[in-house]
Parts: sequence; structure tokens; C-alpha cells
Amino acid sequence: MASSTSLPTTETAHPTLVSTRSQEKPDDDKKPKRLLSIDALRGFDMLFISGAGTFLLLLEGKTGLAWVDAIALQMDHPDWNGFTFYDFIFPLFLFIAGVSLPFSLNKGISLGMSKAELYRKAFRRMLILIVLGLLYKNAPITFFEPSQIRLGSVLGRIGFAGFITTILYLNFSAKARIGWVAGILLLYYAALFLIPVPGYGAGDLSFEGNLVGWFDRTFLPGRMLQGTYDELGLLTQLPALCLTVLGAAAGDILRTSLTDFKKLQQLLFAGLVCVGLGLLWGIHFPINKHLWTSSFVLLTGGMAFLSLGLFFWIIDMLHFRRWAFFFQVIGLNSLTIYLAYRFINFGQPAELLFGGLYAPTPEIWHEVFQSLGALALVWLFLFFLYRNKLFLKV
Repeated sequence: MASSTSLPTTETAHPTLVSTRSQEKPDDDKKPKRLLSIDALRGFDMLFISGAGTFLLLLEGKTGLAWVDAIALQMDHPDWNGFTFYDFIFPLFLFIAGVSLPFSLNKGISLGMSKAELYRKAFRRMLILIVLGLLYKNAPITFFEPSQIRLGSVLGRIGFAGFITTILYLNFSAKARIGWVAGILLLYYAALFLIPVPGYGAGDLSFEGNLVGWFDRTFLPGRMLQGTYDELGLLTQLPALCLTVLGAAAGDILRTSLTDFKKLQQLLFAGLVCVGLGLLWGIHFPINKHLWTSSFVLLTGGMAFLSLGLFFWIIDMLHFRRWAFFFQVIGLNSLTIYLAYRFINFGQPAELLFGGLYAPTPEIWHEVFQSLGALALVWLFLFFLYRNKLFLKV
């Protein structure tokens, strides 16, 4: 996963590993207030992609503790309908990308950037993320077998959602953007229930008969994740981008001149409303990450509002910040670790460094300790970048 919004900037949208040491600091009155809660929440989210999810999943059946097994089972996706905590990871990141957009866009406007310049910047960023997503999902790329190249990607979805949200943010009021979210989710709902799929009819939400899968099989070239279906395909881009629009609404709340307590109230209220609507809608339109159903988007959007509110309350209101440093180190280099975790095998050096320590333990625990060691190396790698003020930005 990636985010240029982790460090709002008006620089050109080229991926670079930059050092903040040589950059001139803006005047204090022009520098936007940076909220540690946003970085910490992003880091908390990325922690599960950086190895924590694997570590917890490997604990299943090894401790004899029912509550540990229950947590471990939350680290995998359901086969189709249903919901686990791991389903929340990617939607939360889409939401956080939206939270940062109002800060970066308003900073650009304050520096005299035109809408056209902001559009171009967002468009370039989208293209870069699409390319990086293709590399991530297909390495080594089968250049001579294009039919085996998967076009859908996490990074591509983030780039597309950020671009569309930028357009909506710069041209519509906050209420109108919520109207767009409602309209997209309702139209998506109607399409899946009313448009007939050849051989299955209308309203079939099964793996084989749903409209999303048929649309991708018909119009999406290349390889699909599940052979005849890809949850990161074409139609699901629409409900998914609503999470980024909702995140931008949360960012607007944090930017207002309201008291921190009123900001917290609004975040929690929005979260409870979205969760309630998502659960209610889920009675008829099942909560399903593979389909990115409207109920799923509202449920995870509400959970994201509540999570942001919790982090904002603890870190930026109560000023309990020391514990957040662990997550901040990860959150400030989210794109770095997302790409590094794909191309660097942290497990191998973890085995070489720590294998002697866990060798005396039962063999079934070796993979658990190795994954924990790999997670430690991931964090130390990011800490090294943090200490040297090196951040990969798009």
C-alpha cells in the first residue's frame, strides 16, 4: 500500500527517496499542524501488512488459548460473504489516504497552485502508482505473455481513488461529496441486483454469477486473481473510492477551527452512523470484501472514522504519545515497506540472526519466531530510514 498523502507536499509526483534535512522549513504560521494520530493510525494499519498479520495467523492452534486462536482467525479473509478484521486493513488505508488529502490540497491552494496543477499532480501520482502496482503484482513480469499480467492492484486502486477524490474535493462542497458517496453506493447496489448476467440472471451475488465477475471477464484483459474473478477489477473501483471520499470528510473535520472535543464528537458520530447503516444494509446486501458491497464500504468506513477518533483522542487530545512512536515509524514510510516487503525476504536474515535463539523450542514454533524476527527487522529497517529522515514519496 502507498500514500503520497503521508507527507503532504507540493513537489512533483515522482517517486523519490528524499531527505528532509536539506529542505527549508516553512514559516511556522504557514506550516499546517501535523497530527501524529494520522501517522500512527497509518502505521498501525501497515503493521499488519508488514508481518504482524502473518505472525498472529501462525499462532493458531499452538498456544491452547481460545482467545489467541480467535485473534488468529481474524487474520484471514472469508471465502466469500462475511467479515474479519483483516478485511478492514485495505479499506482503512484508502480512508487514511483521503484524510490527508484536504491538508495537501489546501496547502497547494495556499501556495498559489491552480486546480489544473493539482489535477495534473494527482493524475501523475495515479499513473505512477498504477505502474508500481503492476510491478508489485506481476514481478517477474511476463512481458512475452501479456495474458498472464494482472492489471488490478492495491496501488492502482489507491491512485485512482485519490485522483477521483481530488476532483470531487476541488469542485464540490462537503455535503455534495457525501451525496456522491450515497449515489455511487446506491447505483452499485442497484446494478448488482437489477442488471441480468448472461446465464445467471439479475441479483445473483454468488462467486460465479455476480455482475462484477462477469464484467471483468468480459472487459478486463490479462490474468484475474481467482481465475474468473478479480476483486481489484473494474466495477469495484467505484464503491472502493467512496472510502477515500469519506476519509477526506474526516480530514475536513480535523482541519476545522472547532474544539478538539467537537471534532472527536463528529468523527464518532459519523462512524456510528456508517457502521449502523452498513450493518442494516448488510441484511439484504451482504457484507463482502470480494464484491466491495455497499454495506461493506459503509461498515469499514464507519470503523475507520471510529479508529481515527480513538487515535485522535488518545494521541492528540490526551497527549499520550510515546506508545505511538512505534507506529509512526511505520506510517511515515508506508510505500517503502509495502514495496520492500514484496521484494525483500526478511524471513531469511531473521532465521540467520535469530535461529539459534529459538532452535531449542518445539519445531512447530520455529515459523512463529521466524515471522516475529522478520517483523522486528522490518521495523528496524524503517527506523533506520526514519532516523536519517528518508521517506519514499510519490
